[in-house]
Amino acid sequence: MLHPSLTLALFSAAAAWQSIDVSTVWSGHPVGFDLLTAGKKQYVAFYDEQRRMTIGMRSLDDKRFHLVRLPSQLVWDSHNYVTMALDREGYLHVSGNMHVVPLVYFRSTKPGDIDSLAQVSQMVGTEESRCTYPRFLRGPKGELIFTYRDGRSGNGNQIYNAYDESSKQWKRLLDRPLTDGEGKSNAYFTDPIPGPDGYFHLVWVWRNTPDCATNHDLTYARSKDMVHWETSSGKPLSLPIRLATAEIVDPVPVQGGMINGNTRLGFDSKKRPVITYHKFDEQGRTQIYNARLESGKWKIYRTSDWDYRWEFSGGGTIHFEIRPGAVRSHDGALLLDYSHDKLGSGTWRLDENTLRPRETRPRASLWPTEWETPQTPGLQVRIQPGRGEGRFLLRWETLGPNRDRPRTGPLPDPSMLRLYFP
Repeated sequence: MLHPSLTLALFSAAAAWQSIDVSTVWSGHPVGFDLLTAGKKQYVAFYDEQRRMTIGMRSLDDKRFHLVRLPSQLVWDSHNYVTMALDREGYLHVSGNMHVVPLVYFRSTKPGDIDSLAQVSQMVGTEESRCTYPRFLRGPKGELIFTYRDGRSGNGNQIYNAYDESSKQWKRLLDRPLTDGEGKSNAYFTDPIPGPDGYFHLVWVWRNTPDCATNHDLTYARSKDMVHWETSSGKPLSLPIRLATAEIVDPVPVQGGMINGNTRLGFDSKKRPVITYHKFDEQGRTQIYNARLESGKWKIYRTSDWDYRWEFSGGGTIHFEIRPGAVRSHDGALLLDYSHDKLGSGTWRLDENTLRPRETRPRASLWPTEWETPQTPGLQVRIQPGRGEGRFLLRWETLGPNRDRPRTGPLPDPSMLRLYFP
């Protein structure tokens, strides 16, 4: 129910935006949704109020989504987001609801037709029984690539598949895993990011156990074709990449204040890769650091000067108290966004030589800031910008993470998933 005190502020500030009610959705815990716009069609993927994986589609001149429920039911796990992609012939691919479980994957049998979505039991048939973190990517030639972790936290390998539209079959992009933790750890990746130098840049941390405090060793590799990988100096890397053979950017130790999911990759005005992350400083406080590749070597810069320690540990999905962005060049300045539960949020304008803040600006918002205020007490706002063409976003509300454990007692009513666009 909308609070009367919030109604006027919310909708007056959002007057320039249009909205469409998509569906009521599950609000018992957070999990990622997806929004994709291509041409004159728009697709949305989410879990409805009964936790059923749901795909919606509309033409951009239509004010309603046509919805299709898929045979996949969400459990109490915030890892189990849903994601989707279109191949070059317009067929829709959907995957999600996976945390160390057999592959969950659907593909339409007709281009752009969500009613024809059918479950596909396997892609290549091997290493598909313990899947987590599905991602659809684009390769150097625009081909559709699917990646996921095979295994579990502390003991898993990263798999990459490539899709052939002519045969409608998947095959391994790599004939072996990209990384191998040798049963002692697994790698947590950013997506391969195409850089201004023609390379795909990849950053990851290693993690030894399900305890998030066991992240360590910030690591880097690059590739022009996502098949042959090398170090920043061009030295070829044999696959799978192991800790002993990897290029370590910063040897952050276990319990050193670094966490998976909070490493970011950007580029400065000279097109040099810059990795943003956090770790403990010499006094044990959590600070933002930037590692930049300079003359073939990584140089580490401390960017923040915070008097606060974010202590995290344990398994399951946790709330992130600190969120760094990626550095970016904009109008002659090098900018870095950040958010901090205790010390506020903003955008630093960095000195490009020292990567220290020269000034702090209010963080620019891509949507009215009023939308970040929940309409239902006790819930938290989720905002998901869309991918593809145009400017669209999703907004809904849920309870916070609960380390992937079931909640007891009364649960909140379903919230409304709304699509917003200017």
